[in-house]
Amino acid sequence: MKPKVLVARSVFPATLERLRAQFDVEDNPDDIIYSKPQLIERLHGKAGAFTTGSERIDAEVLDANPQLRVVANMAVGYNNFDIPAFTVRGVLATNTPDVLTETTADFGFALMMATARRMAESEHFLRRGEWTRWAYDMFTGSDVHGATLGILGMGRIGQGIARRGALGFGMNVIYHNRSRLSAEQEAPIGARYVDKATLLREADHLVLVLPYSPQSHHVIGAAELAQMKPTATLTNIARGGIVDDAALAAALRERRIAAAGLDVFEGEPSVHPDLLTVPNVVLTPHIASATVATRRAMAELAADNLVAALTGGTPPTPINPEVIGRR
Repeated sequence: MKPKVLVARSVFPATLERLRAQFDVEDNPDDIIYSKPQLIERLHGKAGAFTTGSERIDAEVLDANPQLRVVANMAVGYNNFDIPAFTVRGVLATNTPDVLTETTADFGFALMMATARRMAESEHFLRRGEWTRWAYDMFTGSDVHGATLGILGMGRIGQGIARRGALGFGMNVIYHNRSRLSAEQEAPIGARYVDKATLLREADHLVLVLPYSPQSHHVIGAAELAQMKPTATLTNIARGGIVDDAALAAALRERRIAAAGLDVFEGEPSVHPDLLTVPNVVLTPHIASATVATRRAMAELAADNLVAALTGGTPPTPINPEVIGRR
């Protein structure tokens, strides 16, 4: 008898067919986001699950489904997983790093540029029919080339953004991270490690690329925004909750920073209503990895993890590898 698995959200047909060849699959063609009781019910009898960031898997869900052996997340982030709860119960968690690095770095840099050059604000102006003449100061923004690029969180994606800034736009790159890069990683892009206060104070364009955790919750709040230049921009492609969205909206409204570009939000898909009322913000619906090729690669890597975990192989990207072999 084939192991039973749940595919919790709609996914590429080819990926679904691949899983059906190996498993007894329950899918979700209507792409409903399950409530916790629905998710618990759907997981009954399942050995594995294919999830996205929409599904919160915590101790309650795991305890209700003790037969569950692996949950494969189609995302690099996994703040929807209670990893200590997984590990205590011997359940493997996996994610999809690396395959989205360059695409996400592309998007992060594009969002930063759109923010700096006021692209969304000026487009709305044009669409409203308000463009009737040229003016010397019409939607003047800030330069990207030659500016200081500050990166908070210098993992794979942060390094990708740093390369684009330094090598493509001649930017001065500074960064803060839990651990400093090696000299070999810093040298090609001239990246300079600084403390957080220096990063906030010196960056012309601050990009957030750090993982979400209880320790990084509201790491950018009112106090941190007050340390930034009034001409600075803030771009968040990391996770919602890293920024205090209410404090950011206030800073934007009062022009204490120049502009922001946001692809992630606290409580998404809900967006703080104050962010919808300020003009100097570019808002996108969590699409940094959204190219066909990258999303296919993410789906296939999640499937690779699920197949390996349930057929005696070695999952390529485990989050808690210490549980492998325990069940």
